[in-house]
Amino acid sequence: MANLPLILTAADYARMMPLATGMVKPEGIDLTLLLGTSGSWPERATMLRRALNDPVVHGGEASMAGHLRRVEAGDESHVAIPVFPLRNFTARDLYVRKDGPVRAAADLIGKRVGMYDWVASGSIWYRHFLHFIGVDPASLQWWIGEVDEPRITRHTYTLPDGVHGTPPGQALSKMLIAGELDALLSPPKPREYHPLNGPITRLFPDFRAIERDYFRQTGMFPPQHLIVLRRPVWEANKWIAHALTDAFIRGNDMFDAAQRGFPYVSPWLEAELEETAAVMGADFHPYGFEKNRRTIEVFANQAYDLGIVGRRISPEEYFADFLAS
Repeated sequence: MANLPLILTAADYARMMPLATGMVKPEGIDLTLLLGTSGSWPERATMLRRALNDPVVHGGEASMAGHLRRVEAGDESHVAIPVFPLRNFTARDLYVRKDGPVRAAADLIGKRVGMYDWVASGSIWYRHFLHFIGVDPASLQWWIGEVDEPRITRHTYTLPDGVHGTPPGQALSKMLIAGELDALLSPPKPREYHPLNGPITRLFPDFRAIERDYFRQTGMFPPQHLIVLRRPVWEANKWIAHALTDAFIRGNDMFDAAQRGFPYVSPWLEAELEETAAVMGADFHPYGFEKNRRTIEVFANQAYDLGIVGRRISPEEYFADFLAS
């Protein structure tokens, strides 16, 4: 019997390369990965949109928060598998004005904070991190909009009362520099960021130290995206959910082995890998349901506490189709 052809989209993360190059092949599947290039944020956004909306492809990388909202709404258009191509700690994403009033975490309380999105996966983890550093997100004045592009922000959801959209023609980074905001949470570095000279700097220059503490105390290495499949594709061949997950796990293991065996991407990568494994264990970027069950539970509960979903969704409900495959 011929293998089943499948096309998935994703960003060009290094961890995807064993599957993208065909060094790892899913059993019974001819997999094509359509990837962005050169670490492009716009291309990654395109690939995420295509995973959900392009009829040419069968799924791909998607927002964890987006899938959570689909589960709540009873939208069964896509099936999630426990593969998480994007994880990121969040202390590094907290920016302030170099000469501004925020010098320590406690200084954030009551301040004006910009954020790129209100309901995105990363923004949910941002607020989990704020709790960790002793800042109640409800104590902040929030502005939501584009980080660097001065264009009108159009949201596909209604911002809660007291949460502001950026004024027409404004960008969050410009508002921060002008003193109209006191801090900014952003996945990509703002264009005016510089570690020493500003005018935008990080609140936590040594972000590794606080992110290590966050992991030690919470056990969270925040996943933000996962892989989804179009439901008709899954329903026709439900076995593909586990076949793909198994292949992604093998590809993940191969990538990790290559990094340990040839740690030459940067001069001190070997030291970094050793330090990371000492804190987080060797399998610090795990795929699979059981290894991620608690993290999914924390994520879903945080989304409920923030009012992003209206009920608690368990990990078993979130991955119900996968578990039933």
